[in-house]
Amino acid sequence: MKTMTKITPHYPPLLKGGRGNYQIKNNNGVTLIELMIVISVTAILVVALGFSFQGWMGKYRVENQIKQMHTDFMNTRTRAMTMNRMHFATSAAKAYTIYDDTYDATNTTPDGDENLQPPADCRVPAGSDDCLPGFCNRPNHICGKDVEYAITWTGPGNQIRFDRRGMMLDSGSIFLTSTVDADYDCLTLSQTRINMGKWNGATCAEK
Repeated sequence: MKTMTKITPHYPPLLKGGRGNYQIKNNNGVTLIELMIVISVTAILVVALGFSFQGWMGKYRVENQIKQMHTDFMNTRTRAMTMNRMHFATSAAKAYTIYDDTYDATNTTPDGDENLQPPADCRVPAGSDDCLPGFCNRPNHICGKDVEYAITWTGPGNQIRFDRRGMMLDSGSIFLTSTVDADYDCLTLSQTRINMGKWNGATCAEK
C-alpha cells in the first residue's frame, strides 16, 4: 500500500489547521506608510533623472552646434581653395553667415576684390533649405545658420577671412555662452588649423 506524504511549501509561512488544512500565517496587505514610502522614492528618482536628462541634452546641443560650426568652417576652407576665391565668415548674436567673394565694384577681376561687401557678395548656403545659389543677392534674403547660444569671437575685427589657399588670415577663438559643462564649446582658429576645445573662461583649451 502506497503512503502519500503532504509537502509543506516554505513560502508563504503556513499554519496547520485542526483538520490538516494549511492557512497563510499573515494576511496583512500593504500599509499606507509603505505605499507613501514607495511613492516618495519614485518621485525622487523621477526628479533626479529629469535634471540629469536636461543637463545631458544641454551638453548635447552645445557640442552639436560647435561641431557643426567646425564642419562649416572646414568646408569653407575647402571651398575657398577649390573656387580660388576669398571667403568670409561673420557672426551675429546667435547666428553666423558665410560669404563668397563674388562682387567687385571696379570690375577689374572676375573673382571679387577680396573685401567683404554684403549683401552684394554671395551668401553661401549654411542651413536653410531655401538658401540655394539662385537666391544669392536677392533683397532681404539672408542665408545663415542660427544657433541656440550666443557666439563670441575673440579675434581681431568682426569677420574671419579665408584666402584663396584656404589659409585663415584672422586668428582667435569662437565660443558659445552657455550654463552647461559641455566637453566641447569653442573653436580655436589659426592660419592652418581649426580645432575644437573647451572654454576655460579665458582661452579655448584644445582637446
